[in-house]
Amino acid sequence: MSESEAGEPLAAIFRRLIANTGPISLMHYMGESNARYYASRDPLGSAGDFITAPEISQMFGELIGLWLADMWIRAGREEPVHYVELGPGRGTLAQDALRAMKRYGLEPSIHLVESSVVLRDVQQACVPGAQWHYDLSTLPPYGPMLVVANEFLDALPVRQLVRTEDGWRERMVVPGEDGAFVCIAGSQPMEAAVPEPRRAAAVGTIIETCPGAAATVYEVAGRLMEQGGAALFIDYGHDTLRDGSTLQAVRAHLKVDPFTQPGEADLTAHVDFATLAPIAQSRGCKWLGTAAQGRWLRELGIEARADTLAATAPEHAAAIHAAKDRLIGEGQMGLLFKVMGLAAPGWPDGVGF
Repeated sequence: MSESEAGEPLAAIFRRLIANTGPISLMHYMGESNARYYASRDPLGSAGDFITAPEISQMFGELIGLWLADMWIRAGREEPVHYVELGPGRGTLAQDALRAMKRYGLEPSIHLVESSVVLRDVQQACVPGAQWHYDLSTLPPYGPMLVVANEFLDALPVRQLVRTEDGWRERMVVPGEDGAFVCIAGSQPMEAAVPEPRRAAAVGTIIETCPGAAATVYEVAGRLMEQGGAALFIDYGHDTLRDGSTLQAVRAHLKVDPFTQPGEADLTAHVDFATLAPIAQSRGCKWLGTAAQGRWLRELGIEARADTLAATAPEHAAAIHAAKDRLIGEGQMGLLFKVMGLAAPGWPDGVGF
């Protein structure tokens, strides 16, 4: 996008592009929308558009740090070791995790993969000594990596394919009559992009894929194979194959129409962990399992940690237990959010899986 376009509403840019070249793919629409959205603001916290688990309670980041430290210790304490976080938000998770690691003698170099200049500025104040990367390609090529990606994959653009009377087509975006954008079926046959077992689905079936998530897991798994280490991918999603669109938009903590103001809301889709686990295994990486977040945090001792914090600060006990319940409750984040663990061959199995 040129500098002259940077201040122009993204909706206007899309309309002009579509008028000149035809419908754009949903993946293009989502990718450009989130690129504009994250480049222009800090979306986190009560004053932003959404709150992630590290902002809810320090317990979340602490337990992740303890899990990584436990893996590193049982793998033999190899040095140098790198903490790598994809999409680190405000740096809150990194700050809490690194503090917990340090108690067990783990002081890794810190690498944050972040493209937003706005968020990098916030992270710099929270995580001094960190190094920043736009993608995984510039990470150190030596030493084990301890990788965390919390609510990172869900914001990567998805591709949607729909079964029509004429066969499979990609879902495309065009302006609607009321000014908002709408999805239509494209004109090009897309059977080759649909796995053979799913091609006979009923007319109207939508299949969602995320090339960016697949590429990220593939690359992280390759790094673990080459360098050693472990990884946690934490996001809302499913661990069995499903059909249907999961695209949604959030603004000011409320769900809104994804097609009314592109670039002004956070667009996300459920993460397909059922597809990602075999991708990691295809590289020879160990898939430790995919667990519901609530069960995983319980296994790591979040309830005991909450009791300890509440005893230390009784005036905050109610808030501490409310935060714990939000993280593990089945009607809140506990069931919808999943944790997928990966490790290099020769590294131990992880607690919680």
